[in-house]
Amino acid sequence: MSSRPAKVIVFALLALACIAAWRIAGTAFLAAYLAAWWFCCGLVMGGLANVWVHNLTGGQWGEAIRASSLGLARAMGPLALLFLPLLLGMRDLFPWAPDAGLGAARWAGELKAGSAGFKSMWLTPWFFVARSLCYLGIWTLLAALSRRPALRRAARFSAAALIVYGVSVGLAAVDWIMSLMPLWYSSSFGLLAGTGQMLGGMALAVLLAAHRGEQPPMVFRDLGNLLLMYVMTWAYLAFTQFLIIWSENLPHEIAWYVARRDGGWLAVAWLLALFHFFAPLLILLSRNAKQAPRMLGWVAGGLLAFHLLDVWWMTLPSLAVGWMQWLWTVPLASAALAAAWVALGITPAQEEGGHG
Repeated sequence: MSSRPAKVIVFALLALACIAAWRIAGTAFLAAYLAAWWFCCGLVMGGLANVWVHNLTGGQWGEAIRASSLGLARAMGPLALLFLPLLLGMRDLFPWAPDAGLGAARWAGELKAGSAGFKSMWLTPWFFVARSLCYLGIWTLLAALSRRPALRRAARFSAAALIVYGVSVGLAAVDWIMSLMPLWYSSSFGLLAGTGQMLGGMALAVLLAAHRGEQPPMVFRDLGNLLLMYVMTWAYLAFTQFLIIWSENLPHEIAWYVARRDGGWLAVAWLLALFHFFAPLLILLSRNAKQAPRMLGWVAGGLLAFHLLDVWWMTLPSLAVGWMQWLWTVPLASAALAAAWVALGITPAQEEGGHG
């Protein structure tokens, strides 16, 4: 009883701090909030996607992750509501929104007439809001259906859910993250973002499974192999996107990487290369490391931390905001999302009474 008033006070103080941050540094705070929200949403939907994959492929490894992933699926509805501040603040967050009334004239001199017309239609506030609500509705529905007893292991539903999720997460990444730099485009960005979500969801599930330590060594070896697969797929997509764009050296494409070359972001890129790819790759190539729950848990926890850094790297440099604003808005937005998560009481509870 005594801890509940303290939690309410902390949550209220965080809410007031967020409102003040919105007024003082609206763009920086909303971008930091978007990154934290995308990370949390990715853990939920990426975890569900891994459950759907298990429903199609089978294997003992899935039994170690499905209960926690299905338990976290309950967070998708509240997360959908927590996206609303981003829609309310879209004029502060997205550079294309304030001048939306100008139509295709926003891109005059920058794009060809046909491309400018399509981009103007796509990045229209009402259409953007409608698409966002559609993505959120789809993910909330998929999360709810995935927890229904009749569909928890249904192969047909899982196949359809993977297709719907794959398309929707790609479009959502384009709308919510890529459009922070509205003239930049990459055909592989949506796939890269979706892979990152599935990597994050798997890393969290493996971390929880390693903490419980109830599975035989062979299961942990399979989970380690899956983590290795996600690490290699993420690195392949990220490097391929960089190599193609950098070699073509076209202004509209290269701008995304130019923004991440200065202001300390290049150091972040090297950290991601070292600790989001090379280090876990070397560790996960070892069978002994994969079969040791404690070691695998440390690797999964590290991947989870650097996945969050990757989300920040994808989101924050796209906006012309100085490091001084990031240094306080990022922790504040992250703390606000964490407090909301705790307040909602979302935990990776058992969903099937064991293996069901």
